[in-house]
Amino acid sequence: MASRVPLLTYMQQVAIVTVSENYIHRMTHMFPGAFGNLLLWGLEAHDLALSKLERNSARDREDVKYLARAAPLDLSVLEHRYRLEHRPYLANTERHDLTMRLWLEMLSG
Repeated sequence: MASRVPLLTYMQQVAIVTVSENYIHRMTHMFPGAFGNLLLWGLEAHDLALSKLERNSARDREDVKYLARAAPLDLSVLEHRYRLEHRPYLANTERHDLTMRLWLEMLSG
């Protein structure tokens, strides 16, 4: 008898304002083989963290702290991707540069 995977009962659509330029090439296959014909893809951890930069709410900062531990995040990759693939698409670069500096301090300490 084939094993059964519990049905996914809740899925949340999230509007993301800005993602890194080449995110599509780094998408992560989530739960491979678990759902037969259904394939779920998600942002790679560094791209997911950067998607939270613009809003920078307390919840976003907690999410990024969690990703830093769980993924773990490589801070040099995070900063490099921010500078080359994310920053060119942001309107208020001074504000977001400050946010990135504060995040890097937060995550390195």
